[in-house]
Amino acid sequence: MLNDKLKNYAHLHLLVFIAGFTAILGQLISIEAVSLVWYRMLIALIFMGVYVYFSKAKIRISFQSMLMLGFAGIVIALHWITFFAAIKVSNISITLAMFSTGAFFASFIEPLIYKRKLIGYEILFGILVIIGVFIITQSELHYWLGIVLGIVSAFLSSLFAVLNGKFLEKHSATVISFYEFISGVIFISLYLFFAGNGFSSEFFALHLSDIIYLLILASVCTAYAFIASVYVMRYISPFTVVLTYNLEPIYGIILAILIFPENEKMSTNFYIGAAIIISVVLLNGILKNRRNRRNKVTIVS
Repeated sequence: MLNDKLKNYAHLHLLVFIAGFTAILGQLISIEAVSLVWYRMLIALIFMGVYVYFSKAKIRISFQSMLMLGFAGIVIALHWITFFAAIKVSNISITLAMFSTGAFFASFIEPLIYKRKLIGYEILFGILVIIGVFIITQSELHYWLGIVLGIVSAFLSSLFAVLNGKFLEKHSATVISFYEFISGVIFISLYLFFAGNGFSSEFFALHLSDIIYLLILASVCTAYAFIASVYVMRYISPFTVVLTYNLEPIYGIILAILIFPENEKMSTNFYIGAAIIISVVLLNGILKNRRNRRNKVTIVS
């Protein structure tokens, strides 16, 4: 039993490592962010479709549910576009540090959607996150566009996560992901078609290295990660999963420093600000976990 639990914890950290590696692939792939996300979602959708076919998963849902999942699919598409665009115009460290502000946004989005009151420490943590971002911008203002895109990406990611939390009350993760990916592909395809440069011959002229990296991104970092994270949550509490995923920026920044040492050398202020943001995110997860356990004990007693 203990060995099984350790295996699942190891599997979880592997998934977090894979999530951190997504940013590395974003740097390695040479095409622009919109095209990158279109290829990512299309290839992942194909893999997901194969999984649905062989697992014989039931994917019939109401039209209203399709519309709601379709909206979430656009949100995740925009999240990925802004995420990879931030990497292109700045670097991985800046993007992942800003991405960590997602916990701050979730603290305000979640009460609105779930109709609950704000928790006192969430407001304090929000202020600390703002201070962390301010410290980073003091010395990294030349990356201002990457900082803005990273924060927008974090907001969209938090909105997507909270929406998916509501969707999981009615639908399986497979159904949710399948329709969200369809919506994302359609949304980006329409944008590319009406943008003018659209689906030109240059769009499909990919370097061999880009094809390999895109396949890894779509299969391992997207389709597999989506399905495996659901599997892990059968054996590990959702709070532990969410808390562990907060380590993604740490894994990603360490990987970036090792793989791109020249591009990822940052100022002391950056590491101070990033440390404040990531510490707040981890502490927020720990306090939420304790609060949830305390509520369960109260209900049982």
